[in-house]
Amino acid sequence: MSKPLVAVVGRPNVGKSTFFNKIVGRRVSIVEDTPGVTRDRIYAEAEWSGVSFALIDTGGIEPDSKDVILSQMREQAETAMDTADVILFMTDGKEGVTASDREVASMLMRTGKKVILAVNKIDTARLPEDFYDFYELGLGEPVAISSVNMLNLGDLLDRIVESFPHDAGREEEDRIKIAVIGKPNVGKSSLINKLLGEKRVIVSPIAGTTRDSIDTPFERDGEKYLLIDTAGIRRKSKVNESIERFSVVRAVAAIERCDVCLLMIDAREGITEQDKKIAGIAHEAGKGIIVAVNKWDLIEKETNTMSEFRKKIAAELTFMSYAPSVFISALTGQRTQEVIDLARYVAENRAMRVPTGQLNSLIADATMMKQPPSDKGKRLKIYYVTQVGVKPPLFSFKINSRPLMHFSYSRYLENKIREGFGFEGTSLKFVFREKGEKEDV
Repeated sequence: MSKPLVAVVGRPNVGKSTFFNKIVGRRVSIVEDTPGVTRDRIYAEAEWSGVSFALIDTGGIEPDSKDVILSQMREQAETAMDTADVILFMTDGKEGVTASDREVASMLMRTGKKVILAVNKIDTARLPEDFYDFYELGLGEPVAISSVNMLNLGDLLDRIVESFPHDAGREEEDRIKIAVIGKPNVGKSSLINKLLGEKRVIVSPIAGTTRDSIDTPFERDGEKYLLIDTAGIRRKSKVNESIERFSVVRAVAAIERCDVCLLMIDAREGITEQDKKIAGIAHEAGKGIIVAVNKWDLIEKETNTMSEFRKKIAAELTFMSYAPSVFISALTGQRTQEVIDLARYVAENRAMRVPTGQLNSLIADATMMKQPPSDKGKRLKIYYVTQVGVKPPLFSFKINSRPLMHFSYSRYLENKIREGFGFEGTSLKFVFREKGEKEDV
């Protein structure tokens, strides 16, 4: 189920990133710190008043001169139009209304999307005289906030949550949605064309050809699918065109609304740092993941070439050892049809439920095989386990002491659940609660 998307747009230095970091760093956010995952924080899952949503920061623009600020703001606005359910337009209360603000406000009004105007850097309860000038932007009542001082952020979050469409978060169509993700020029569009049997997506050897996410519905063996071809995600040092900065945001949005991510890797390059970052985005979003090693036809083979490459994947992507891998050639079609079968298998695993009785029996056996950790004479006790969610599978553990549940033992229990029930291709989420705590998750 996809979450509502909130895109934060605005001029440089109005406080977009400060706002984003405050939300991510406070209890209003649900942010998973996963060992082995490093990436730029342009995206986070957040929750307010019991409503979950995805927050996207379109910041990070460092224009070389004031002449290009407006064009880059247009690109931010266009990105928000394409991806967001709600657009948070942030302005600077100290500088007042600028010509750039007026230009972008005019664009946002024409989108038909819900736009909330936030006037940042209002550090006191008393509003400055020129605050009311922001009404002239035509975006309704502005919300005065101070990201630095956390002033009125609750009021702003209330406005955001109230503005979500009534159908936001609902399942779209009963299709398995597959997002093809990866660096530029790894063969994403070529693979989609091969799978569909026709040229639906422009293919070019020039990295960065695909700027937008392109959706293509199709059917196979009576099953409905949706293929999402995303813009390639590039390292910041390689991003020369400002519009490609926002293709990252589009790719993140595609990951958020898919069921299964097909992470494409260039067999000739191996696993790169950027591959790890892209994988980390999909992993943190709790999506099904398949690693597709493309251009396998260009690799000289020996007896154990494939198994050795699988070992490299496991060593480099330790945080998602659950992801199956397939070795393909989008050019020749080698094993490309296996990708769809594997995606369906992973989607089924991600939606699988485990009977409570079998689950507790397995956990009881696991604790007998390996004693839970202890500290100062107090040992961890697991009273009860139940699966409380799917997509991804979510398990709630009732225990006597949360500090005693070390990460290593949690990983041990995860491995035992996988051994017993499978769940190949999907992450598993655990929630640990002590006696007396509420069961809702």
